Amino acid sequence: MNKHVSPWLALAIVLTAPLLSVIDIFIINVAIPSIKAGIHADNAQVQLVIAGYLLGYASFLITGGRSGDHFGRKRIFSWGMIGFTIFSCLCGLSQTPLELNAMRFLQGVSAAFMVPQAIAFIQVLFPDAKERSKAFGWFGITLGMASIIGQVMGGYFAGGHFFVEGWRLIFLINLPIGVLALLAAHRYLPETESHKGAKMDLPGVAILTIGLFCLIYPLIQGRESGWPWWSFALLIGSVLIFVYFFKDQRRKKADGKALLIDEGLFAFRDFNIGLGAVLFHFMLHTCYLFLSAVFLQTGLGLHPLVAGLYFVAPGILFTISSVVAGRLVPRYGTVVLQVGVAVILITFALQIVFFKTGAGVAALFILQATYGLGNGLVLPSLLNVALRSLPPAFAGAAAGVYSTVQQTASALGICLIGGLYFYLVDNTHSVQLAYHYALAVQIGCGVLVSIMLFCLPKTVQNNTITHAAE
Repeated sequence: MNKHVSPWLALAIVLTAPLLSVIDIFIINVAIPSIKAGIHADNAQVQLVIAGYLLGYASFLITGGRSGDHFGRKRIFSWGMIGFTIFSCLCGLSQTPLELNAMRFLQGVSAAFMVPQAIAFIQVLFPDAKERSKAFGWFGITLGMASIIGQVMGGYFAGGHFFVEGWRLIFLINLPIGVLALLAAHRYLPETESHKGAKMDLPGVAILTIGLFCLIYPLIQGRESGWPWWSFALLIGSVLIFVYFFKDQRRKKADGKALLIDEGLFAFRDFNIGLGAVLFHFMLHTCYLFLSAVFLQTGLGLHPLVAGLYFVAPGILFTISSVVAGRLVPRYGTVVLQVGVAVILITFALQIVFFKTGAGVAALFILQATYGLGNGLVLPSLLNVALRSLPPAFAGAAAGVYSTVQQTASALGICLIGGLYFYLVDNTHSVQLAYHYALAVQIGCGVLVSIMLFCLPKTVQNNTITHAAE
């Protein structure tokens, strides 16, 4: 490996991790109808195709980040990429819903190990603050472009005719990309210093994963099965497991042992409120992208590729408004995010009104584009809003908790709001009515986000948090 490789080349290599991980979230949305038909799945099983990936991702994010500290970031990046590539191929070869959902969970686990290394590498490769800021800018651009690429590729493969079923290619396409990324990493990516003292709380990971599974699985499969007794037993069990998890973390902290989550984080009021805003925003955001992709095909009869192209304009406007928000938030604070939430709520309300009057796909195209504009003012700045009042010593642990809540919230949005949508489709046989009710719930989530943003400090000046017009 050439030790004099440009850090920008190394950055391009590690950015393949967030690129692939985000593509594989969004590439599924447009392809859901094709996957459902291809493996003869019911609505609950196709929800798990998305939620299972997010569950594996959320459960192992903190452990994935600490593994890089312990074993070396290049090593964990490479092993994560190997796992992601293998499980992607196994997703594409799956013959049953169980096989697909099991491989999707493991694909999410692999993503949880490789993506944190990209963030860590940016810190190592770019010691200069100005250069590091540019690198993080490329990280954000990668996430925005990945969402566009995922939707378009999902529509292209799902709606095309190839040597295999088109939906299988949305997973198999990761093979050549993963292999190229691994070869480039082996040759050009430097290894970082490992810290053997960075211990990991593997029992905590197991407890958290079981708790999340007991929460999410019955919310999806329970509805499809008519809410049998085991679904309620698992939901009650999830509460008990989470209580035990936090007691276990408290005991380990008192004994000086390795922690997964430092309970001291939750002593900061603004951090808790910020996490609440993150929870409800990602519930509405991820589910909206999922349901709008389904509605474009099953409700409006669009071809999968055309449906995928509908997400190009929102992605472009999201990227533009993200850049604008990055410049406005330091000056105007949470007011910028409030404006973004208001734009989102207006687009949801107009969709309900327009589609009651029989408006066509052109109206939805414009409203989706406007949604991307509003979301760009909110989503990238939520991390800064949630973490800015914390002491620097908590920054790393808080970022891990933030990412875990983000992915869990996305899974819950698919479960709860998506579950309501499919329940209404099954019982009213009206895709349009189901979509309207789902939008109404998403409006409720947006209102809660707005309330929580209102409760947060409005501006940050000279590293001291102040409230505007107290």
